[in-house]
Amino acid sequence: MMKLRAQPVEGESPDRWKAQLRKGALEMAALASLWNGRLYGLEIIRFLESHSRLVLAEGTIYPILNRLKAEGMLTSDWVEAEAGHPRKYYALTEPGRTRLRQMAEAWANFAGGLSQLLEPVLNHQGEDQPNIRAAEKMEL
Repeated sequence: MMKLRAQPVEGESPDRWKAQLRKGALEMAALASLWNGRLYGLEIIRFLESHSRLVLAEGTIYPILNRLKAEGMLTSDWVEAEAGHPRKYYALTEPGRTRLRQMAEAWANFAGGLSQLLEPVLNHQGEDQPNIRAAEKMEL
């Protein structure tokens, strides 16, 4: 039986769920950044910042990219730059595109359902009204 906690464990940040949500979405975000073509690591970071408001450190994105490459979701190639050092470009493989489509569909379904649920909360509807359904269930 699963136990639900109403209070955070001592030392646990109340915003921990934000970090977990973000962490869970990073793989999908990394794949999505490559949907329209190959990018090198810093370009991926900049793309995510400008298109999704995700701010990532290099130490966060590279382990994700390396894991995705090991799983066959990405390829990578070193390309000599005209100025400076060579850059490692990442691109989606066909299995990576398939996984991203599946993830995007699951995300859209999940987020759509939660958006419906949270609409009254965000619009501050029913703040002074008790949850009638919950009260009815308690009487049964």
